[in-house]
Amino acid sequence: MNILAIGAHPDDIECGCGATLLNYGANGHKLFLLVMTGGVMGGDADIRKKEQMNSAKIMNVEEVIFGGFEDTLLTSNKELIELIENTMKKVKPDLIFANYFNDTHQDHRNLTQGVLSATRYAKNVLFYEGPTTQNFDPTVFSDIKDSLDKKVECLKAHKSQVKKTNIEGLSIIEIAKSTSVFRGIQARVKYAEGFVPLRLFLKA
Repeated sequence: MNILAIGAHPDDIECGCGATLLNYGANGHKLFLLVMTGGVMGGDADIRKKEQMNSAKIMNVEEVIFGGFEDTLLTSNKELIELIENTMKKVKPDLIFANYFNDTHQDHRNLTQGVLSATRYAKNVLFYEGPTTQNFDPTVFSDIKDSLDKKVECLKAHKSQVKKTNIEGLSIIEIAKSTSVFRGIQARVKYAEGFVPLRLFLKA
């Protein structure tokens, strides 16, 4: 399969579905990332892009596409929708991951609206959570016991962001591990990532 993961900022994808992508990659599927902004409000954009590329190497990603939009000013407009559509034409994804719509960060919310329009004919679209996601009630889960450690490596590759959680004494690594335990409990496994489907087709 070709798998496309879409994120508003560098490290969004790793936080939300990094271990699941690693699982797919380990099974021979091709991974593509579409990162809409350089994350300049969270640090130097050039550094953050380099960190994203370092993480992508760990995941053995085929290609990272940067959207070039401005951090915190992402808008669900024709330009955003067309970029997602054109990326889909290029990648021909069998499965798409993207930020969830209920989120305190406006870029995440607006990206989701663009994804809803651009993927209106796509069969398999799943939304992932992040540290600022709200009211997330996943019904699809991925067992990540074999890929959690490598997900942590990917998050550490975003070294400028590890401590930038705005939660005193809590790193993004600790948040990711805690979330994986909680979703694992819900899924009845040790560690999991959870997803809310827009559409999900089962193959016999």
